[in-house]
Amino acid sequence: MTERNEPCWCGSGKKYKKCHLSSDHQNRQQKKEPPQSTGNGFVKSAEQIEGMRKAGVFNGELMDYIRDFVKEGVSTEQINQLVHDYTLKHGHKPACLGYRGFPKSVCTSRNEVVCHGIPRSNEVLLNGDIVNIDLTTIVGGYYGDSSETFFIGEVSDKARHLVDVTAKALVLGIDAVRPGVPLMAVAEVIEPFVKSQGCSVVKQYTGHGIGLKFHEEYTVYHHIEPHTERIILTPGMTFTIEPMINLGGYEVVTDRKDKWTVRTKDGSLSAQFEHTVVVTESGVEVLTLTPLQRKEGIRLRVDGVEYR
Repeated sequence: MTERNEPCWCGSGKKYKKCHLSSDHQNRQQKKEPPQSTGNGFVKSAEQIEGMRKAGVFNGELMDYIRDFVKEGVSTEQINQLVHDYTLKHGHKPACLGYRGFPKSVCTSRNEVVCHGIPRSNEVLLNGDIVNIDLTTIVGGYYGDSSETFFIGEVSDKARHLVDVTAKALVLGIDAVRPGVPLMAVAEVIEPFVKSQGCSVVKQYTGHGIGLKFHEEYTVYHHIEPHTERIILTPGMTFTIEPMINLGGYEVVTDRKDKWTVRTKDGSLSAQFEHTVVVTESGVEVLTLTPLQRKEGIRLRVDGVEYR
């Protein structure tokens, strides 16, 4: 349950006590249950799912292409240019470029940056850094969205622990997906695990429905939030799972100058992994696996560690 002085679960930016506390209390007093939806309104057709597969396959290829360049001495702007050029060369569009005014083709979030980091020519990757590369591509009108966190050189034990917890959190979230269970099942496996490892789940940013739009209409929580519509997973639903995990507290702040870069409030390290998935008749299919991941039957590999 959200505490009085925490940011409100609705994303308004206000403290809970000044936003939804009173109405939530009233609802509990009246013993109202959250509204429930079968998720049928979000189901893709077979043709649309095939379009999503193609977008996911290319996004995975792009991730494998860029990984060899994510190393010490490379600027985040160089990574941006490589992503931009490779995407256009293959006849596709970088979804981030111009989205709500975002100025680059990829998000590069380094160390304490949680998400939406803007690539810059003067931001050079250094030994000991961790950096998240968040790629989204439009292929034939469909969106593929995934991200990975990379080690730069020799990183600290704390950084390794954080990244390991985050990778495992994504895999747990994916494994929770199957038809007939609530969408909140993703959060119900991720948050307790993350807390047990001494880390925290960012609450202000979540996964989302995806398809012919970058962000479709429902939210995929990674923290347990009871005050929301109870959506039941249905075959054909497509969405992202993308836990953002902090080594310290979960609170974040947005850069006042660029209006995009989100950092941990306490300056602690943050990591993220993301895949786009589709609910199947029997479980889940990961759409954004890279060629290496597909070949080896894994969801992620980080510095030689495999996550299946």
